[in-house]
Amino acid sequence: MVFQRPSVLLMSKPRAKLPFSEETLQAMLIRVLRPLVKLALASGFNFTAFSTVLRRLYIEVAEKEFALPNKQQTDSRISLLTGIHRKDVNRLRGQALTASFLTVGVSQTSRILARWLADPLYCDAEDRPSALPRTSSDGGPSFESLVSDITKDVHPRSILDDWLDKGIVVLNQDGWVQLNLSSIVPNAGDEARRHYFTRNLRDHVQAAVMNLMNDPPPYFERAVHYDGISPELAAQLDEIARQEGMALLLKLNKIAHRAITDDPGGNSRWIAGVYVMPEAPEADLQPDAASKAETDE
Repeated sequence: MVFQRPSVLLMSKPRAKLPFSEETLQAMLIRVLRPLVKLALASGFNFTAFSTVLRRLYIEVAEKEFALPNKQQTDSRISLLTGIHRKDVNRLRGQALTASFLTVGVSQTSRILARWLADPLYCDAEDRPSALPRTSSDGGPSFESLVSDITKDVHPRSILDDWLDKGIVVLNQDGWVQLNLSSIVPNAGDEARRHYFTRNLRDHVQAAVMNLMNDPPPYFERAVHYDGISPELAAQLDEIARQEGMALLLKLNKIAHRAITDDPGGNSRWIAGVYVMPEAPEADLQPDAASKAETDE
């Protein structure tokens, strides 16, 4: 059952000793943080601003996740854990990094698309999202009813105009609204891209960190790598992976959409994601000449 993720953690336990030294961790963080530093520099976010965020984050994580059992977390202990001066801990403590990137617009768009992709009322006999008339006079499915099923706060015409502008939908020869699957995320606005970047990357990193810190690893995390191949083969594999990955996500969305109808609800989250990336190796990521193929497990 897809809604039982917390039970996976119950079968794992924190490792007594993490499987790497400080030197190894430094090397790991250099590789992991390099793309984020690139993003920060490209956005004009300099080291001073970056270090300010890290300082506040170190204090918040130490306060919330590294307190001793049945003891109040003190400024001195947080300073000991983080290496940040106690005066700075006292000054910055309580300035929680709680800004939400999940805007109403992004949330509504996701919910509307999820329903269109999964609800049999809005799908054809082959489970593909149907083209929808803008409105319906007989109470049948329409783009207007699809939007109204999710929200009454935004007029369906406003959403239609926005989605047409972003290429999420097109109008077919009959004037009906047709979902353009290939453009759901790539042509999304900057706000949506920021949201999915933050959410997807955070969830992937969280799963990977928990796999390192617990034994056995509680989360499914796998990847296939082929190095030293031609650009043509990389492009071919990329196209296949995109198609198969999208098909898997659509299938999972349908299963979850139907199962959630009878689900009693709770505080659990379930996430499944796919990433595909063909690229030329960077200077610090040269492939091992002894082997062109590698499968991570």
